Amino acid sequence: MLEDTGERIIPKEMKPENGMLLEHLARYTFATPYVKGRVLDIATGTGYGAQLVAKMKKKDITEMMGVDIDPTTIQYAKQHYHHPLLTFQTGDILNPDLVNEIGIFDTILSFETIEHVPDDKAFFENIMKLLRPGGILLLSTPFGQGRGKPSRSPFHYHQLTEEEFRELFLDYPNTSFYFQRGVTIEPKRQSRHYPLSVAVCVKAAEPGSHKSSIQSAFVQQTEEGPVYFIIDKTSGEQIVNQKTFYKALETIETKQMFR
Repeated sequence: MLEDTGERIIPKEMKPENGMLLEHLARYTFATPYVKGRVLDIATGTGYGAQLVAKMKKKDITEMMGVDIDPTTIQYAKQHYHHPLLTFQTGDILNPDLVNEIGIFDTILSFETIEHVPDDKAFFENIMKLLRPGGILLLSTPFGQGRGKPSRSPFHYHQLTEEEFRELFLDYPNTSFYFQRGVTIEPKRQSRHYPLSVAVCVKAAEPGSHKSSIQSAFVQQTEEGPVYFIIDKTSGEQIVNQKTFYKALETIETKQMFR
């Protein structure tokens, strides 16, 4: 039996009535339409999610790799979650040489991981090194008091605010944000409280260049204040924060200059 390491699901907890397990499975199920090519599940844990995706997307992927920092957990995954397209190995996402060890990927899944590392910005930069241009990153995290502030979980260094989470993607405007309550993952509704978010980010071939897929941007006034939207040809209409909105406007102006 494996030791409980915080939010990681251990075998004795894998029961249908386990709400946390159902929430984890919901994120993997949500990810499946985006999954293709060579796929990485970082902080894969015992590997049940990686196996689920490999089974569901076996016609669309060439390889699925589950990576976790804990050797005992990886050994358990190898013994219990086999799939012909799936391999498991140990690795540290904060290791700057990880890209040389495992290569680059078309799709990366990173669910409930970034809050477990002391430097979320370094984590994000390393993730992007592992993602090929044109690839898709799906990254989730719970919200909290903010960077450098304590959270209720002893296993989390901190939990980002929604604004801090969005700011990680400022250089990647082709990002959509979804929000989770229980097993429901949906675009944000202004009247609802969401404990966590799932970002779907497409890494542009030339980030920040005039070849960005952003087509337009606009503001809608509501009773709760302005809501900022951008529209791009890949992800459609997205609600973004103010900084992302103005960065998108700069991108649109740059595109017009190069016409």
